[in-house]
Amino acid sequence: MNQQLVDNFGRQISYLRLAITDRCNLRCQYCMPAHGIDIVDREELLTYKEMYRITRVLSELGVNKVRLTGGEPFVRKGFMSFLEMLDFNDLLDEINITTNGVLISKHLEQIEKLKVKSINLSLDSLNREKFKTITRRDQFEKTYKALGLLEKSKLNLKLNVVVQSGINTNEIIDFVELTKTRNIAVRFIEEMPFNGVGQKQTNEVWNYNKILSEINREFPNTEKLKDKKSSTSMNFKVENYKGTFGIIPAFTRTICSDCNRIRITATGMFKNCLFDDGVFNIRQFMRNGASNDELKELFLKLVAKKPKDGFLAEANRDSDVTESMSTIGG
Repeated sequence: MNQQLVDNFGRQISYLRLAITDRCNLRCQYCMPAHGIDIVDREELLTYKEMYRITRVLSELGVNKVRLTGGEPFVRKGFMSFLEMLDFNDLLDEINITTNGVLISKHLEQIEKLKVKSINLSLDSLNREKFKTITRRDQFEKTYKALGLLEKSKLNLKLNVVVQSGINTNEIIDFVELTKTRNIAVRFIEEMPFNGVGQKQTNEVWNYNKILSEINREFPNTEKLKDKKSSTSMNFKVENYKGTFGIIPAFTRTICSDCNRIRITATGMFKNCLFDDGVFNIRQFMRNGASNDELKELFLKLVAKKPKDGFLAEANRDSDVTESMSTIGG
C-alpha cells in the first residue's frame, strides 16, 4: 500500500522545510541577538547523508517539494554538493532555497542546471545604511547584485521582506514599485517574535491588515490574485504592473487551515509547526540504528499529531523562551 503523510485534519503533507545549518553570515535583528547564537557542535548537526536519507524516506511518503533554509545554507561547506545529491532524488519535483544572497552569485550557473525552481531572497531594505543597521553587516552590494542576477536567471524569484515597526515600514511602497517593470514577487512578512531573546516590544503592530491598507492607500487599483492551495501568502498585483506582491500572515496565522508543511532543523528536530518547540529528535533515532521502515513509521505517527493551527502549537510549548529564527530554520 502506498502510504501518505496525512494528519488528523485530513491535510496531506507534501512540503519539507529543511534547515542546512544554524550558522549565518548576517546578524539580522529580528532573527538573532547581536553576539549571534550559541552555535551547536558539528556532530550535533545532521550530516548531508542523513539529510538525504530523511528527504528520500519522506518523498516515498508523498513529500515532493523541499525548501532548504538555514541559518544561511550557503555558509555550510559542501552545500552545492548536497544540492547535486538531492537532485538525484527522482521523487522530488521541486527544490527551493531561501538565502540572504551574500554567497549565491558564483553558484547560479550550477544551480540552474538542477531541480531548483525558486529562490527566496531575503532583503529588508533597499537602502545600504539601513540594510547595515538591520543585518549588523555591510553586505548590501552582494545581496543587491544577487537580486539582479536572479532576476535574469530562469529561476523564480521571490523577494522576502520582513516588515519591522519603526525600521523599514516607510519602504513598503518602494518594494511594491519594484514590481512595476520587473518580474518579481515581493512578499511582505509579518515580523515573528523569534530573535532568540524573547518577545520584542513594538509600538505598532504591522500585521497583514495594516500592511495591505498602507499599500491600498498608494495603489487603490490593486487586485487580489487567486492563491494556490496551501499558499503561505495572500497575493496581489497592482494593475498593469509586471510583478506581484504578497503578504505572509506569519504571526497572525490565518493560513493554517490547509498547511501542508513540516520542518526539520539543522540538528534533526522534527517540527509539525513553526510555533511548536520540536516534537522529536530524528538525528538520535537514526544514529541509534533506525531502519528506513522505522523512520517511515515514525513520520506517520508524528504527522498524525500535527496541531490544527499555530496557536494550539504555541499553547502546547513547554517553554516561553523563543528560539532564534536561525535555529528554527527560516
